Amino acid sequence: MLALQLAATDLATGRPYVERDEREALWHDRAALRLWHGMVAPLRDRSGQPLRVARQLCRRVNAAGAGLAALSDDELRQRFRSQGAALRRHGFVQAPVAQCFALVREAAGRVLGQRHYDSQLIAGWWLLGGRLAEMATGEGKTFAATLPACTAALAGLAVHVITVNDYLAARDAQAMDPVYAFFGLRCRAIVHDMSRPERRLAYTSDVCYASNKELAFDYLRDRAALGDRASAMHLAVDSLRGDRAGAPPVVLRGLCFAIVDEADSVFIDEARTPLILSRTVEAGALAQQAQAALSIAADLRVGEHFELDAARRRVRLNDTGEAVLDALAESIDTAGSAETAAATTPGARLLRENVQRALAALWLYVRDEHYVLIDAKVQIVDASTGRVMPDHAWEHGLHQMIECKEGVPMTGQRETLARITYQRLFRRYLRLAGMTGTGTEVAAEIGRTYGLAVARVPLNRPSQRRDMGVRCVIDGIAKWRAVADAVEAIAVHQGRPVLIGTRTVKASEQISAVLSARGIAHVVLNAKQDHDEAALVAQAGAPGRVTVATNMAGRGTDILLGEGVAERGGLHVILTEYNESRRIDRQLMGRSARQGDPGSAEVIAALDDEIFTSQAPRCVAWLRALVADQGQVPGWGVALLRRLAQGRIEQSTRESRDNNLRHDRRLAQVLSFSGRGE
Repeated sequence: MLALQLAATDLATGRPYVERDEREALWHDRAALRLWHGMVAPLRDRSGQPLRVARQLCRRVNAAGAGLAALSDDELRQRFRSQGAALRRHGFVQAPVAQCFALVREAAGRVLGQRHYDSQLIAGWWLLGGRLAEMATGEGKTFAATLPACTAALAGLAVHVITVNDYLAARDAQAMDPVYAFFGLRCRAIVHDMSRPERRLAYTSDVCYASNKELAFDYLRDRAALGDRASAMHLAVDSLRGDRAGAPPVVLRGLCFAIVDEADSVFIDEARTPLILSRTVEAGALAQQAQAALSIAADLRVGEHFELDAARRRVRLNDTGEAVLDALAESIDTAGSAETAAATTPGARLLRENVQRALAALWLYVRDEHYVLIDAKVQIVDASTGRVMPDHAWEHGLHQMIECKEGVPMTGQRETLARITYQRLFRRYLRLAGMTGTGTEVAAEIGRTYGLAVARVPLNRPSQRRDMGVRCVIDGIAKWRAVADAVEAIAVHQGRPVLIGTRTVKASEQISAVLSARGIAHVVLNAKQDHDEAALVAQAGAPGRVTVATNMAGRGTDILLGEGVAERGGLHVILTEYNESRRIDRQLMGRSARQGDPGSAEVIAALDDEIFTSQAPRCVAWLRALVADQGQVPGWGVALLRRLAQGRIEQSTRESRDNNLRHDRRLAQVLSFSGRGE
């Protein structure tokens, strides 16, 4: 057996496939984890010990690869297969791993024309050891993942390479498949429209690429398919009775080894809400109730009847508002028939809940920012990636309320079948690893939640990016004018490509209108055009090319410089509004100056940007009065605003993730006690 296996007590018993037993640590263990990952682990990693060991592996790989060029393809394959026994016997120790890495690098050179850099060897070693490797944007994370994936697959582990969307899963599987196929390893990808038998076949492959959402929902569907037999108690009883033959089939074959690409996005940004598997039930009288609630909500006023918490996206009725609704519910109940009352406002409590949802739909959820309309359907936009999330809906009737607000056909409500958080799901893997361009900022949380140490991979080539600083003007009109001026100077006059990063679909359309008015040719990449992403991004590095993009351009995309662009200064990136996290800002700025290429980046923001006005309104008002005659906010003022706004959001989302995890664990305990699964 593989030497890296867990103790028997760490494995979940009575499950349909192998996974780790996910137990909640006791309070003193949690406190120790916080201390370790917040203070001790960073100090230990700064000692350079992990990097020294990794560089030692690089020397072994280079030595092992010295004579491989003279071997035939069949001889390479035979040498690769011969390392399997050593891996299963001794685990992922340096000697057999170095041999595997050298063979994979040689094979990649033959079938792809690419060879792994030493920095990618370091990343592969850390991934195989169960770390989160921080690699700068453009350093080749996808290619580096083939090293641990091939090695783990040879050792007999089912390898899941997890990306943030279907497009990247399919693209990466297709691009890297020649390396796996060279050694006889099967590689497939999971995408949204696949049937259950197709998914089962894909998961039987040695290396399976999938998005985090597809994997999570396949896991939940397996649990739901087993029904009441999903709990350890029922599965154990069934196995004792020999009654497993009739169990509904599952598609996964175990949670063995996961390599999570863009790990900070998956582990942090998308871990705020639990994953819920649901089915659609008839909306019934909801359409009438929603219309009535929206009509009532339109007459209520902020401050007089309710308070808004934009940071947490919550609405709270005050005493005056509740009194108005109580009186309204009483008047409807007495004036209308019982049938009418039941159809519109079945009671004061339900009326209050419906009106709160209506107020949230009217005031807190904005079209082309939080959602878009595509084919007369409300489609949620993922704030961290800028992409549409198909088949996702807000809970508790909010989605239907927004549909009613927009006047599109109302879908049925969702009934929960199963749920789990990413925190609990990924902790069930026997071995977990991650890659990201920005993990340092959240290293402590990732360490204590997922048990992963963050290690920064050195650059393959020194960075040549020029930081052109930050400009913050008074309002959005001045901001778009300044952005257009910068585009005109850099793209039109210098012939360099420009990437303009926006936070929302609405903002991307605003700057597009300004550029069009000036006659500046450009393309727009947002949630409404995400099907054209590959073609648009492939051309974004061409001379004089102007690309306007939401956050989707900052994750998993590769912008190659066109002919003559490097000599002119490379790609220029303009960030037009700070995002909710500093990590997302850093991802976008990292699109320029990749792999030693030249490039530059700047920030052009406005004092009335939504993130500033919602998170630090008093500071905005103070700065507005202070710089009223200057037209531009000084650097220290922008730094203060950014620190306040992003700090508050990061604290709020961190609390939200912790609360969701606690709630999910409590719910799991209740369901376990009742004999059911998640």
